[in-house]
Amino acid sequence: MHILTIGAAGMLGRKVTQRLVDDEGLGGQKIDAMTLVDVVAPDAPAGFAGKTTTLAIDLSAPGTAAQLIATRPDVIFHFAAIVSGEAEADFEKGYRINLDGTRDLFEAIRLAHVADGYFPRVVFASSIAVVGAPLPFPIPDDFHTTPLTSYGTQKAISELLLADYTRHGFFDGIGIRLPTLCIRPGTPNKAASGFFSNILREPLVGKPAVLPVPDTIRHWHTSPRSAVGFMIHAATMDLAALGPRRNLSMPGLSATVAEQIEALRRVAGDDAVALIRREPDPAIIRMCEGWAPGFEATRARALGFTAEDSFDAIIRAHIEDELGGAP
Repeated sequence: MHILTIGAAGMLGRKVTQRLVDDEGLGGQKIDAMTLVDVVAPDAPAGFAGKTTTLAIDLSAPGTAAQLIATRPDVIFHFAAIVSGEAEADFEKGYRINLDGTRDLFEAIRLAHVADGYFPRVVFASSIAVVGAPLPFPIPDDFHTTPLTSYGTQKAISELLLADYTRHGFFDGIGIRLPTLCIRPGTPNKAASGFFSNILREPLVGKPAVLPVPDTIRHWHTSPRSAVGFMIHAATMDLAALGPRRNLSMPGLSATVAEQIEALRRVAGDDAVALIRREPDPAIIRMCEGWAPGFEATRARALGFTAEDSFDAIIRAHIEDELGGAP
């Protein structure tokens, strides 16, 4: 089996790749080769005995998608994206990376299918940003896409393309609408939702963090650990159960910022909470007011996708996975 991971240098790409190595395969099949791609060269996973190809390449550059498909990978994970805040600030870049690159990939697969019957599994990382206010709570699985950001619009269009290319039989595709991943490891990025992680991750290691929104903001979360599980399950499950509706809202946890902070207090104490500094940002507050408070995710749960049921568990997962077991 040959795996192609686009966006392999990002947090989720790295974690999924390492999970495949640790599991010694995918769905009971041995992985013989991995092609790992990003705009910066990804690191090869530790412990992989097969052939690893790492490429620093831009998926949206002319000819790139066809080059990647030439080796006929069996499973394609597509994680590459410009994050929400950057896509909103740089309109052209957001559409080039998040939409044009995705369309180029799908079209390259279509042409390969026409040429020789190539038919891979495509797992696409979408987002709950495909919906926007006014929203019910919880949001049902059949709620229409109403994005209020450029990032959400780009993901929604890509979801439609994935469903249509799948309907025509060019590939076997599934779109995973990820909740906001919390706690993201590393350092703050340009995602507008990054503060949800920052106010937990930084205090856990004794650093200050800025909270730009009111405590009452409610949002839909899951851990990176659960997100990796979503992707592995999506790559191995029988997609016939999805029917024509190929994009799924994932299970997660609905919580307010205040509930996040109280979970931090229970796990790490008052000293950690004291490191959070409130600095309201009107631009981020406006964006947050249109974000999803929570989903039913009935279809995904019925199909075997699972996630944490408390913010304490999300924080502890981060401590175990990133901090060696102790804050």
